[in-house]
Amino acid sequence: MHQIPVTRGSCLLFAVFASAITWDWNTPVDGVGLTQPTAQLVQHHGTAPSPFDLSQASVPENEIRSGGPAKDGIPALSNPKFVGATDADFMEDDDRVIGLVSNNEARAYPLAILNYHEIVNDRIGELPIAVTYCPLCDSAAVFDRRTPLGEREFGVSGLLYNSNVLIYDREGKTQSLWSQLKAEGISGPAVGQALTSLPFELTTWKNWVTRYPDTQVLDDETGHPRNYRRNPYSNYFSSPKLMFPVALKSDAMPIKTPVLGVWTDRAARVYKTEMFSADRRRISDQLDGKKFTIEYNPNSRNLRVLDQDPGIRWMYSLWFAWYAFHPDTEVFGVPQP
Repeated sequence: MHQIPVTRGSCLLFAVFASAITWDWNTPVDGVGLTQPTAQLVQHHGTAPSPFDLSQASVPENEIRSGGPAKDGIPALSNPKFVGATDADFMEDDDRVIGLVSNNEARAYPLAILNYHEIVNDRIGELPIAVTYCPLCDSAAVFDRRTPLGEREFGVSGLLYNSNVLIYDREGKTQSLWSQLKAEGISGPAVGQALTSLPFELTTWKNWVTRYPDTQVLDDETGHPRNYRRNPYSNYFSSPKLMFPVALKSDAMPIKTPVLGVWTDRAARVYKTEMFSADRRRISDQLDGKKFTIEYNPNSRNLRVLDQDPGIRWMYSLWFAWYAFHPDTEVFGVPQP
């Protein structure tokens, strides 16, 4: 049985999740925004058994850490229910959503719900998709669940790599771990197998529903007792500190700066909203010889990718997380050495 670094603070988080009560860092310690036990104990790592075979993992095993909740302690959603925009009285204008359009059907997935579930296994027509969100990295990505190993249903492993969620597939006796930000398998039969990223955007409900009034939105009646109006990560986002370590860091910008990361098989580049304005809403760019456009909405203050050539992929995250996985990334507007 493999051992995974864990913290007593993480155990506290697990206990909280196990009782279906969300955690919060209510009492700041030295301005960090963490409660004292978590802030003090997060540095002291022990070990915990892993239910996954990490013997052939493509990342250092000692950098895979327990996030606190056990396997499926954060329950992914499968066969989700949706409601129309006119029935979505639980939504507010500024609520952030992952929005996508497939086969002329628009769907929105509120981050307020994904904070508590992290994965939605969905199907639009014949397309099986996984909508994923890691609150610790504010990272959003949508994947095709048809992998090189066959169609998969994903769950939350309870493990992290570079503070980013590791998802697992529920197929077979040996269940593979997949990295959201690497967009590939890192252990088990799926090692080195890429996930196919699908087009989407991270925006506000008002922005999305204005453009797609016939959209369906993930229903907040998920079957799980959660107060989705309460954000358990609010103090974390206001703190300059991380809960879990990352292997690589950069001081090119504050670590929790939101970025849109674009990549191909051979190159990566990030974009910040500060690079845009009401007078500069669109940038036509190319990466690795592939063209695309970045559009900025000054009202919702979000970026989206348009008119992309095949091979252009993207996801949203905080700067520290993007850099940890793409240390050779370019920063748009910053001259390369």
